[in-house]
Formats: sequence, C-alpha cells, structure tokens
Amino acid sequence: MGAYVLGKGPTPPENEVIVNIPKGSSVKAIGKILGDAGLIRTDLRFLLLAKFSGYSGRLQAGEFRLRGGQRPGDVIKELAFAKPVQHSVTIIEGLRAKDIAELFAKKGWCDAEKFISLVTDKRFIEILDLENISSLEGYLYPDTYLLTSEMKGAGKIITMLVHRFSTVWAELTAEKDRVINREKMVILASMVEKETAAASERSLIAGVFTNRLARGMRLQSDPTVVYGIENFSGKITRQQLRNPTPYNTYTIPGLPVGPICNPGKEALHAALHPTETKFLYFVSKNDGTHQFSASLSAHNRAVRKYQRKKKNKEVK
Repeated sequence: MGAYVLGKGPTPPENEVIVNIPKGSSVKAIGKILGDAGLIRTDLRFLLLAKFSGYSGRLQAGEFRLRGGQRPGDVIKELAFAKPVQHSVTIIEGLRAKDIAELFAKKGWCDAEKFISLVTDKRFIEILDLENISSLEGYLYPDTYLLTSEMKGAGKIITMLVHRFSTVWAELTAEKDRVINREKMVILASMVEKETAAASERSLIAGVFTNRLARGMRLQSDPTVVYGIENFSGKITRQQLRNPTPYNTYTIPGLPVGPICNPGKEALHAALHPTETKFLYFVSKNDGTHQFSASLSAHNRAVRKYQRKKKNKEVK
C-alpha cells in the first residue's frame, strides 16, 4: 500500500489533463477514468485510499482540469475541490433565435431543433415567468457566457439566457416611476438594434420611431421586412416591401407583432430612453451612420444624395 500511496501517476508534472466524470460514477469508476487519463496508476488500492482519505463522498462529477505527476492521494483531494472547466460562448447583439440555436448546436451544447421548439413552447415560456408572449425571440440576452459540462441541453441554455435578460431588464427599469410595457419596449429595442451599430444613434433612432408612433405614421423599417421573409437573399425588393406580414412595418400600423432579434443592453436602454427630437425620418449614409430629417422633403433629398453616392461607389 505504501508504494502505491507514494507513487506518482505516469503523466508528467508539467502536463494538465481534462477528465470527464459522469454523474453517478462510483469510486471504482472514477479510479478507472483517472487511470485511463494517466493521472494515477490503475489499482484496486485506489478504493481503499479514497475511503481512508475521507474524500470518497466528495469526488465530483463533471469536467475538470487536473495536474499530472501527483500522488494518488493528491489527485483525490484535487478532484474533491476542483472547479469545473468553463467554456466561453459569446452571443453578439442582434442575432435571431435560430442563429443562437445554431451557434450553441455547432459547439455541441444542444440540439438546434429542440432549441427552436422551446423558443415557442407556451408551457416552457410560462415556466420562465414570461407572460403574454408567444416566443422568446427578443429575450435571449446577448452576452458572454461561461458554461460547464452539466449545462448542456437546450432547456438549460435558454433558461440561462432568459434569466440574464430578466436581470438586465430589472436593472434598467429599477428607477422607472411609471408602468412600462415590456413587450413593446423589447420589440422597439430589437428594431433599434437592427437599424444601427452606431452607439451614438440608438436613442435618436428610438426617438424617431417614438415620434412616428405618436403621429400614427408607419414605421417603415427595412429590418422588419427582412424578418418576415423566408430565405432572404440579401436585397429587399419592392414586392417584398408591399408584401403584408405581421412584421412588415411598411404594411402594418404600429410595431411588429414581436421582436425581430435579440437586443443588447444599449438598445434596450435606448428604447426606454428615446431622444426627444423633431426628426421623423432617417436614411443610411452608407458608412454605418444615418442622416436624420424632420420633413419628408428633406428626407427625400437625403435619400437621393446617399443613393447617388452609393451607386457611384458601386460603379467604381
């Protein structure tokens, strides 16, 4: 027994080994996993050593990074207190639910089809304490997440994203002294997110949309048209602008029926704090920013100006 206790595993001390311990593994099974990984020498005496060490009941399940070249007793102790390996996954602002599903699926965290089905599962949505919505589109908060192996599965992933949204939303609305229609604000924020990547413009664009809504004007937002198109080719046609969908703000009054992407904190803040402005229109300047106008005539001039510049650029 003494030789085994004092002997070190075959893996060199400078190496680290990642091991996966399945949930419910016996001490014997754990010993085999550690032996196969080269962290200890496989031996029945591992069972006795684990028992007498006092850590046999604390050996964890999960994915862990352990040091090589240790005595078996040290490996047992390290496994008892090790923190699970964390994997970083970043969701950027403005992605759709299907994009997020594909991202997690490609990294092996869940099944994309199951993810999409849960996004519109009424009972699942109610479990997440989100009422009066038919889809979790808009509530899958974009952020960098640190995942451990036991977090695999569409349900766990979606729950994590929605809980993060709820936390951020509570922070953004903590000091509001009026009743806020969360659903409408998230829809507006999703439009702001898709309309501009310029941080300085977000609140101003929210202000333009707010002005148009107050005047009963159609929002006429191109990203809402795109959201309602299956297999969008990359360029909006006149026919698509006229095609009525529950999202096409060229054909419907007011906001779309739901969010058109998953907005980040800055877009949510902009929707909650729109700039007070006289502007009713904006057009892309083809550089990531927009030209804002208070009248239709000024807007039409801006459209002609920047469309001409775009055509000249394409010709060159």
